[in-house]
Amino acid sequence: MKVSELMTREVRTVTPDHSLQDAARLMGMIDAGFLPVADDDHLVGTITDRDIAIRAIAEGKGPETRVSEAMTRDVKYCFDDEDVEHVARNMGDIQVRRLPVVDRNKRLVGVLSLGDMAIDNLSADAAETALSGISQPNHRAH
Repeated sequence: MKVSELMTREVRTVTPDHSLQDAARLMGMIDAGFLPVADDDHLVGTITDRDIAIRAIAEGKGPETRVSEAMTRDVKYCFDDEDVEHVARNMGDIQVRRLPVVDRNKRLVGVLSLGDMAIDNLSADAAETALSGISQPNHRAH
């Protein structure tokens, strides 16, 4: 099964120039803790509720701080035509619960999450594979 068959297509994004308050408000509206950061339709980063808490609030930055100051620039992503099983293994290896999905022109076309895989009975094993890798202790220094 291809990523394009399971991904969420209606993706809300923020720009690097949005404020963290804008990002947090949007996360609340759509009940998500993750947003792709896009410049037009090019993926330039991601921002999570954890990024806002750790990289901004904990450092004394306020709600008007730009997303660009707290976002993750090293974006992990997958392609819409990749096999879900392969992507799930990769998600486990890099310990992420969701990935932006781009087409072969690197235009943002969706997001694939563990939830997307778990909902589909054929992909539940892929979700389990990813979660198994994600759940392993992360040995990076904090």
